[in-house]
Amino acid sequence: MPDIEATSAGALLGRILSILFPIVAIVTVGFLYGRRHKPEMSVANRLNMDIFVPALILGAMASKSFEPTRYAGLAAGAAMLLLTCGLLAWPLARRLGLAWRTFVPPMMFNNSANIGIPLAVLAFGEEALAAGVILYSVSNVMHFSMGVRMLDPQASLRTLWRNPTLLAAFGGLAIALLGIPVWQPVVQALQLLGNVAIPLLLFALGVRMQDVRFDALGASLVGALARPLFGMGLGWLLGQLLGLGPRDSALLILFGALPPAVMNFLFAERYGREPERVAAIVLVGNLAALLVLPLALGWVL
Repeated sequence: MPDIEATSAGALLGRILSILFPIVAIVTVGFLYGRRHKPEMSVANRLNMDIFVPALILGAMASKSFEPTRYAGLAAGAAMLLLTCGLLAWPLARRLGLAWRTFVPPMMFNNSANIGIPLAVLAFGEEALAAGVILYSVSNVMHFSMGVRMLDPQASLRTLWRNPTLLAAFGGLAIALLGIPVWQPVVQALQLLGNVAIPLLLFALGVRMQDVRFDALGASLVGALARPLFGMGLGWLLGQLLGLGPRDSALLILFGALPPAVMNFLFAERYGREPERVAAIVLVGNLAALLVLPLALGWVL
């Protein structure tokens, strides 16, 4: 029996390593390249968010295998998880002596693009891409609407309809719901473009991480531990309450374990909400993910 348990544990660790290694490797390459060459990534990031990520989303949603009603429970669970994390972070911000507009958004909006989509695909195969896209789309819609209004109550939401990733998500959803046939070569072209998105997201994350300073370390460490603990617990609970299947429940737990999105720093910088502190929270949270994500994978696999 001990030999069987040891073999099972070794196989699980091997699978976790095989899932996380490509993510960590590409982020590390980006970090090392950025440290040596200091590349200007704004054009590459703009191309990724305007072309490659929308192509990834639209290609996944326009494929014949995508059934939007199949993911309604998962989408609802993701929205409830993000909202509840925000509510739990509010009193924690007061306890830490931080402005809630500084602390709450990074505790709500997670790295569902750079890490979430690759993690879903590597853990559960290409068939999980659509679910990963749904989770990312829910987070993105909430971040560009509710998240922006949290930072600036006077902000206009008209920019929401100029976001290519959201337009791709709404367009793909409309195609799937209405049963609009899409010529297969068009889907293949979208998928080829979309194949660029995931490695470029990870590489860009690595490049950006070498620019951030460790300010407000105490609050950052608290957030790095509290967010995934809240998120994983809520993911499990919501999976049970919503009656999600085993894979969707596992994906919701992984979604809850994800670190803060880099976009939180960009928004904090844009709206003047202590960007240095937010950058530290984001960086420490993403570094802590190296410890948290193996635990989350060990739970769900």
